[in-house]
Amino acid sequence: MKPLKLLSIYITIFSFSVASLAFSGNSLAAQLNDEEQKIVQHIDQNNQQALVLLEKVVNINSGTMNFSGVSKVGKLFNTEFQALGFKTQWIDGHDFNRAGHLIASYTENKNNSGKKNKLLLIGHLDTVFTKESAFQKFTIIDKQHVSGPGITDMKGGDVVIISALKALKAAGVLDGLQIKVIMTGDEEKRGTPYKLATKELIAAGKWADVALGFEDGDGDAKTAVIARRGATGWQLSVKGRAAHSSQIFREKYGDGAIFEAARILNSFRTTLAKQPNLTFNPGLIVGGTNVELNAVQATAKGAGKSNVIAQSTIVSGDIRALSPKQLIKAKAVMQNITEKNLAQTSAALEFFDGYPPMAPSAGNQTLLTMYSQVSVDLGLGKVIAVDPQKAGAADISFVANDVDMALDGLGLMGVGGHTIKEVADISTLSSQTKRAALLMYRLSQ
Repeated sequence: MKPLKLLSIYITIFSFSVASLAFSGNSLAAQLNDEEQKIVQHIDQNNQQALVLLEKVVNINSGTMNFSGVSKVGKLFNTEFQALGFKTQWIDGHDFNRAGHLIASYTENKNNSGKKNKLLLIGHLDTVFTKESAFQKFTIIDKQHVSGPGITDMKGGDVVIISALKALKAAGVLDGLQIKVIMTGDEEKRGTPYKLATKELIAAGKWADVALGFEDGDGDAKTAVIARRGATGWQLSVKGRAAHSSQIFREKYGDGAIFEAARILNSFRTTLAKQPNLTFNPGLIVGGTNVELNAVQATAKGAGKSNVIAQSTIVSGDIRALSPKQLIKAKAVMQNITEKNLAQTSAALEFFDGYPPMAPSAGNQTLLTMYSQVSVDLGLGKVIAVDPQKAGAADISFVANDVDMALDGLGLMGVGGHTIKEVADISTLSSQTKRAALLMYRLSQ
C-alpha cells in the first residue's frame, strides 16, 4: 500500500485520538507555559507520523534470537535519532550471544552542559515472538485498538520516546537537556554473561540522575511504576542413596532424593509464602535414578523405577523480591532450609544472576508526583503507583539503584503482552507522549 494512502487511512480511523486528547480552550492552556503548549501542539499535529512509524517497527519481526530482525529495528530507530542530532552507537552483542544494543546520546550541546538532571531513557528492540510465530503483523481492530507483536512491549514505548524528543526539538527546548537513550536488544531474553549484556546499561545509569522507562507497566494509563521486583534464578540439586524401595526410611538407606526435595520445597513455601511482595516458584523438577536438566532449553530428562529409592532430584525456579535487602534475607532462609537434610541425603542450592529489584524510594515517589501533575495539567487526570506485584522485572531495574529518581511504565498502554492477543489502546499513544515530553521538559527546568 502506498504511504499516502496508508496515512489517509490513519487520519480517518485515528483522528478521534488527537481530537479527544488535545487540550481545549484556555482551561488547560492556562496550566501550560508557551513552550509546553508548543510541545503538545506538535504531538497532536504529528500523531499520524508516529502511528506510521509504529506500524513499520511492529511489522519487523524482532524476536530476541532473530538477530537480523532486532538489528533492523535498531537501524530504523538509529535513523530517527540521527535526524534529531543525537550521536548514535550500535553495541554488537556477539560477546553475550545477542544482536546488540542501540545507544543514542544528546549530551554535548553548549546549552545543556550545565544542566543538573541528566536523563536516561530506556527502551528495548526485541520481542518474545520468534520468526516462526503466527503473530507477525500490525492489525487494526477498531477505532481505538490495534494488535501486533510487541506493540505495547515495547515498540509502542520506543515510538513514544522518539515522538517526545521530536516535540521537544520542535519547541526549541531539546538543547536544554542532557539525554542518553538505550534500546537493548535482549530485554525479553537476557544475553549471557549478564556482566557483558548489561555493561552499557549500568554505565548509563551511573551517568544519569533520572531514569525513565517506557514499558507499558500494568497497561493502565492511570498508573506508573516506582517499584519493580527483581527476578533471580535458582537451582536445587538433591542426592539420596539408591536402594530397593523396601528399605526406604531405614537409617542406613534414608529418605531418598525426592522426599528430601519435597521437604525443602514445602519448607520454602511454609516459611516464606506470607512475606509481602516476595514470591518464589519451582518451575521445573525431575527426579529418579538418573536425571538431567538443561537450564538453557528449560527441559529435563529422568529415569527411575517405582521400586528404587530416588538417587537424584533437580529443581529450577525463580525468586522475586522488592528490595535487595529482602532478596538477601530470603536467600539466607532458603539456604538454611536446604542444609537441614533428611537421613542419607544431601542438597545444594545455587542462585544465578538475574534482574535486581527496583526498590521503592522517596526519589521515585517525587518523580511520580511530578509526572502526575503533568498529567493533571494536561487534563488527563492523576497517576498513581502500580502495585509492585503487577510489575515484572525490566531493564530499568539495572539502573534504579544508581539514579536519584526512576519511573517506568511510560509507554503505550494495552493488554495481552507476551501473547498473540497483545493489543494496544492506540488513543494512549498521543497522551503518553505528551506526559513524557512535558515531564522531561520540567525536569530540565
